[in-house]
Amino acid sequence: MGIVEDLADQLAQEALKAVEEHDDDMIIDRVAEILGADSITTQEAFMTAIRVRKADRRARVYLSKLNKPKP
Repeated sequence: MGIVEDLADQLAQEALKAVEEHDDDMIIDRVAEILGADSITTQEAFMTAIRVRKADRRARVYLSKLNKPKP
């Protein structure tokens, strides 16, 4: 990946961790707003990384349910 994508993904990972730690979904919106003030490109890469990581989590939860033995 390029520098924008790398930095945005690192920020996305940290933001998602902060959301879990503080139970505050608005953290993602605030970080996106800060990024957008200086770089729309970085903001878009950040939001893409957030969506990709959230989708990955949902898919893994679904797959883990499929892999559980049935009673």
